[in-house]
Amino acid sequence: MIQDQIRQSIHHANHIGITAHIRPDGDAIGAVIGFGLALQNAGKQVQMVLRDGVSQTFRHLQGFETIKHKFEEECDLYIVLDCSDLLRTGGVLDGHPVNISIDHHITNENFAEINLVIPEAVATSAILARLIPQLGYKIDLPVANALLTGILSDSIGFRTSNTNSEALRISADLMDIGANINHLYNKALISRPFEAAKYWGYALEKLEQSNGLVWTSLTLEDRKNAGYPGNDDADLINILSSIAPLDIVVLFVEQKPDLVKVSWRARPGLDISKIAHSLGGGGHPAAAGVECSGTMLQVQEKILKLTNEYLGSLEEVAIESSQGTQNGG
Repeated sequence: MIQDQIRQSIHHANHIGITAHIRPDGDAIGAVIGFGLALQNAGKQVQMVLRDGVSQTFRHLQGFETIKHKFEEECDLYIVLDCSDLLRTGGVLDGHPVNISIDHHITNENFAEINLVIPEAVATSAILARLIPQLGYKIDLPVANALLTGILSDSIGFRTSNTNSEALRISADLMDIGANINHLYNKALISRPFEAAKYWGYALEKLEQSNGLVWTSLTLEDRKNAGYPGNDDADLINILSSIAPLDIVVLFVEQKPDLVKVSWRARPGLDISKIAHSLGGGGHPAAAGVECSGTMLQVQEKILKLTNEYLGSLEEVAIESSQGTQNGG
């Protein structure tokens, strides 16, 4: 059983390194802090590393201050959380083999020696909320706060299509430990710095739509003008996904003059992870992303073409299905 393999690997390790993906969201941060603190409480030496650090949104979580941008010492065991492929760790492992991967992305490439991947889980933090007690470790209040933050963030407050009764039961268990869902919800999903709202404005001004597809972009100049410190989208993609009616929303965020981060969100029933995976990215059926080389204009043209082709293929299937039904009638 995979849980037994994970238990044995951790049991025999003294110095454990934990990391997650670049531009970490609430689930990546919550998972790293939650698992890291639980292992520290069990007497393990733990290095928690996120290449891009912790955004202001999640700095209320106890333990965030111990997270480093790189590993400062060699570890006996390396664990990667909430990450579908090795490249997305941002190079922090520096060639060290990944011993354990725990994730919920359907596009996970099983790149570790031991892979616990549960695509139906609402968040990696939800997997850990069940796994930590199974390993014989305790979930105290700081761990519960981190894990519930991860669940709230990735489910957008229990709004995603993969939110199920198990996710709610796990969250209730974390609340029973003392996690304050109202406070954590507000911090993760409602409260935003002024610079983030100003940053959003540049993208909203450029918002476009066509045949069920909505898209916009954020450039390096937009980030500078807004005074926004991160290289992410300040959670704008989830705001845009609330536009109705739409099939797919795409957000382009310039990382460097020749590198653009692309994020998709889709209505339930669509699977845009296939587009992302074909380009070397990954994610979930309704939420996926990839980094593309090229100028903003080049990347936009390429991605919008592929996304429109995907929507066109769905229309063809619907037409064929309708014709088949009529002929059968």
